[in-house]
Amino acid sequence: MCIIFYKNYVSLCGYIIMFEEFNAFNLFVTRYFLNFERLIKVLKKSLFLFLVLIGVFGFSQTLGSRLDKGTLALGEVGTFKISVFDLNGKKVEIAPKNKLLPFHFEVIKDSINITENQYDRIITFAIFEEGKFKIPTLDVKIGGLLYSTVPYEVEVINTAKSGDQISDIMNNKEVKLRFWDYWEIYKWYLLGFLALIALIFIIIKFIKFNKKRKDSPEFVTHKTLKELDLLKKKKYIEAGNYRSFYVELIDISRNFLTEQYKIPADVLLTDDLVELIKKNNTISQENEKVVETVFQRGDLVKFAKIFPDRNTMEEDFKNTRELVKRSIKDIEFENLRKDV
Repeated sequence: MCIIFYKNYVSLCGYIIMFEEFNAFNLFVTRYFLNFERLIKVLKKSLFLFLVLIGVFGFSQTLGSRLDKGTLALGEVGTFKISVFDLNGKKVEIAPKNKLLPFHFEVIKDSINITENQYDRIITFAIFEEGKFKIPTLDVKIGGLLYSTVPYEVEVINTAKSGDQISDIMNNKEVKLRFWDYWEIYKWYLLGFLALIALIFIIIKFIKFNKKRKDSPEFVTHKTLKELDLLKKKKYIEAGNYRSFYVELIDISRNFLTEQYKIPADVLLTDDLVELIKKNNTISQENEKVVETVFQRGDLVKFAKIFPDRNTMEEDFKNTRELVKRSIKDIEFENLRKDV
């Protein structure tokens, strides 16, 4: 009995051991396949990342910039460089020459070199003020896509000490100027000087012309006729105011004779004036007769010795007006006689 029980117990233990070994093997297989699936996923992700990196680095452009020094002495030359790699013939759009850096950066040289696959721009500059100055992010368009550089800061310090000898930053350059170079420099001064001379000449001519015009027989005649027209509009003749009429008529005539014939009619008495006119032979006999008649009648009216009627006053006004008109012929004849 005991032997049978023992055999059964041994068999049972064997089954139990076999079952545990099977479970261990099953667990091993399960873990193996789980790790294999994870490995496959990792490989897939790595392959995808690898392909993306190939696409990025194989078909994109690399934009780079570099500032050689972060600290410069006052007036020291610095260099700023922008490079674009792997262009593959794409167009690079950026600020034009000498317009890329901010205001305080004095550009010395701005060189650009472009090839099929690379763009290089090297700018040498100097700053002549102390302080900290920034180069902001610069926009660069490559093949229609916009990229930006990193910003930089430049500190400028004054390294000079008291007693140091000051010398030029750059050597003086001798430049030979040609005629057109001098013309470009001084042309506005020359043109301004010529314009000033022309203006002075025009002003002098204008003054002389106006002076001559005012002294001309035509101008004096025209002015006197206007004065006679103003006298006519006062209607002294219609009102019978003969005294005012003759006083103004004689004043107008005296001024006219003085300006037109250059005789002192404004200061001479009537008899002296008539005698001077007859001796002078400048005025025609017809005009002499009008002067003598009108002036003598005007003196008589002035001292109330006669009282002329309307017809007489109108006749004297008409004759005086005709005298003024005919005076131009007298002057022309006198000038002709002097020339002969």
